[in-house]
Amino acid sequence: MVNISVIGGSTCPDEIYEAARETGRLLAKSGATVICGGLGGVMEAVARGTREEGGKCIGILPGSDASEGNEYLTAAIPTGIGFARDFLVVRAGATVIAIDGQSGTSTEAYFAMSEKKPLICLYREDLKTSKNSDGPVVHVNSPEEAVREALKLASRKTMP
Repeated sequence: MVNISVIGGSTCPDEIYEAARETGRLLAKSGATVICGGLGGVMEAVARGTREEGGKCIGILPGSDASEGNEYLTAAIPTGIGFARDFLVVRAGATVIAIDGQSGTSTEAYFAMSEKKPLICLYREDLKTSKNSDGPVVHVNSPEEAVREALKLASRKTMP
């Protein structure tokens, strides 16, 4: 079993929500455990898709109350450390899928790169020109491609 982190905005348009939801479904079908920030937007959508397929989605929350997590999480981990929890979300996955998002998602994405974590970008045009990456950055056009690349790179990373 592999952990895949999914990062993205706490609010998002319907098209992005559905792409994140499909990403969650596909990750669950593959047997991966999904790690996310546990709140709304992309995080809720990926958790919802994961749950719809009977998978596991763990939300690492910024606050101290587990009830702050979205209703689709399998488990909510309250940290009480605010957005510093973003680093825990990234560290928990073998690979990271970035879907849309703003400055918080960018911070997570750049942290993934500095940690040499494979980063798969869906709806992240701003990262296409990044020259700061120490790890693989793959740009994709669909949830199917995102999951395929994340799993492929995770298998390379987790092999002995």
